Amino acid sequence: MFFNEEFETLPREAIEALQLKRLKSMVARVQQNVPFYKESLAKAGVNADSIKSLADLARLPFTYKQDMRDSYPYRLFAVPMEDIVRIHASSGTTGKPTVVGYTQKDIDTWSELMARSFVAAGVHKGDIIHNSYGYGLFTGGLGAHYGAERLGASVIPMSGGNTKKQIMIMQDFGSTVLTCTPSYSLYMAEAAKEEGIDFRDLKLKVGIFGAEPWSEAMRLDIEEKLNLSAVDIYGLSEIMGPGVAIECCEAKKGLHVWEDHFIPEIINPETGEVLPEGQKGELVITTITKEGIPLIRYRTRDITSITYEPCICGRTHARIARMSGRSDDMLIIRGVNVFPSQIEAILMGVEGVEPHYVLIVDRKDNLDTLEVQVEVGENIFSDEIKHLQAISTKIEKQIKEMLGVTCRVRLVEPKSITRSEGKAKRVIDNRNKA
Repeated sequence: MFFNEEFETLPREAIEALQLKRLKSMVARVQQNVPFYKESLAKAGVNADSIKSLADLARLPFTYKQDMRDSYPYRLFAVPMEDIVRIHASSGTTGKPTVVGYTQKDIDTWSELMARSFVAAGVHKGDIIHNSYGYGLFTGGLGAHYGAERLGASVIPMSGGNTKKQIMIMQDFGSTVLTCTPSYSLYMAEAAKEEGIDFRDLKLKVGIFGAEPWSEAMRLDIEEKLNLSAVDIYGLSEIMGPGVAIECCEAKKGLHVWEDHFIPEIINPETGEVLPEGQKGELVITTITKEGIPLIRYRTRDITSITYEPCICGRTHARIARMSGRSDDMLIIRGVNVFPSQIEAILMGVEGVEPHYVLIVDRKDNLDTLEVQVEVGENIFSDEIKHLQAISTKIEKQIKEMLGVTCRVRLVEPKSITRSEGKAKRVIDNRNKA
């Protein structure tokens, strides 16, 4: 049930006492060893000695992704390079990547937290973990790999791509756990169906999916098509990689954040104000045990809420809600805020529509336009035009009623939307192209 019961079930008072102690120690280290933090803390008028309670966290400055890019590659590191045993970098598509370094202790901590995460998801020592997260500079593959080995499970380091071979390996090797992005798992299901393979004939029982927002409706679709229990995992390279938080298999109601290593906050993304428990806002994380590149109040841009209510699984760590999107992925269409995951949830509730879609945003006559392209199943695509038009109209009406956005829905033929073996590209915004 637990990988490390002592720390996973600490009383709230003990968690907060540990957090305060580790926070003060971390602030003292970065103030001494990282010029960026020495300057930003001085500007804020805060040092380790002035932190008397966790409430003082709000006095500390934020750290932004741009700060990491400006410090490229190593200027945010808090230890000499001779102590860094691993370097990863974000998969950013624009500009310089964000670079993170790990000491051996950081790697050990990461392995421990991923092992905790696997057990929380319902994985055991005897499992065979088919790891389809990408290996390399991306943290997903190696993060899951080390956690699996720490747990003592068997791990198959598949990485992404070569989907037919992936399915063959899962069949032949008796894989019981699948790790990948949720969109890639559905691509696997589609590819298996083309090969005449039924996932019910495989031994998979648990899928651990992350690296992109996904809806509850998509979870149900994945569970049906892959015949497994689908669990949401959260992490980001700047903070550690996968394993910062995960759902427990008992409840699947929020992701437990490992609070003995991270302090989560929810803030108003516009004002920076800390929001109370239960309110939705931007997730901010402070690392309190990292040696290589500790971060103070890192702005993740991920939108969620937090609860400290006890969980039926017995873990006492705070839970964050499933990510509804990123503040920088949020679309503003004629003044209305829309997240791709909100549209996905509507699409997944329409019979005959497949979980493959793309949102195309444009500007015509100085007005924003939104086109939703979504695939339909083989049996639907061959229907009369009148039936297809009825489906399009139904989706347009639901999006208007639920989100307040007028859009055009275009049903496209099966397999016409590009598949991804990593993070799915859901939005094409043409408004800034001129």
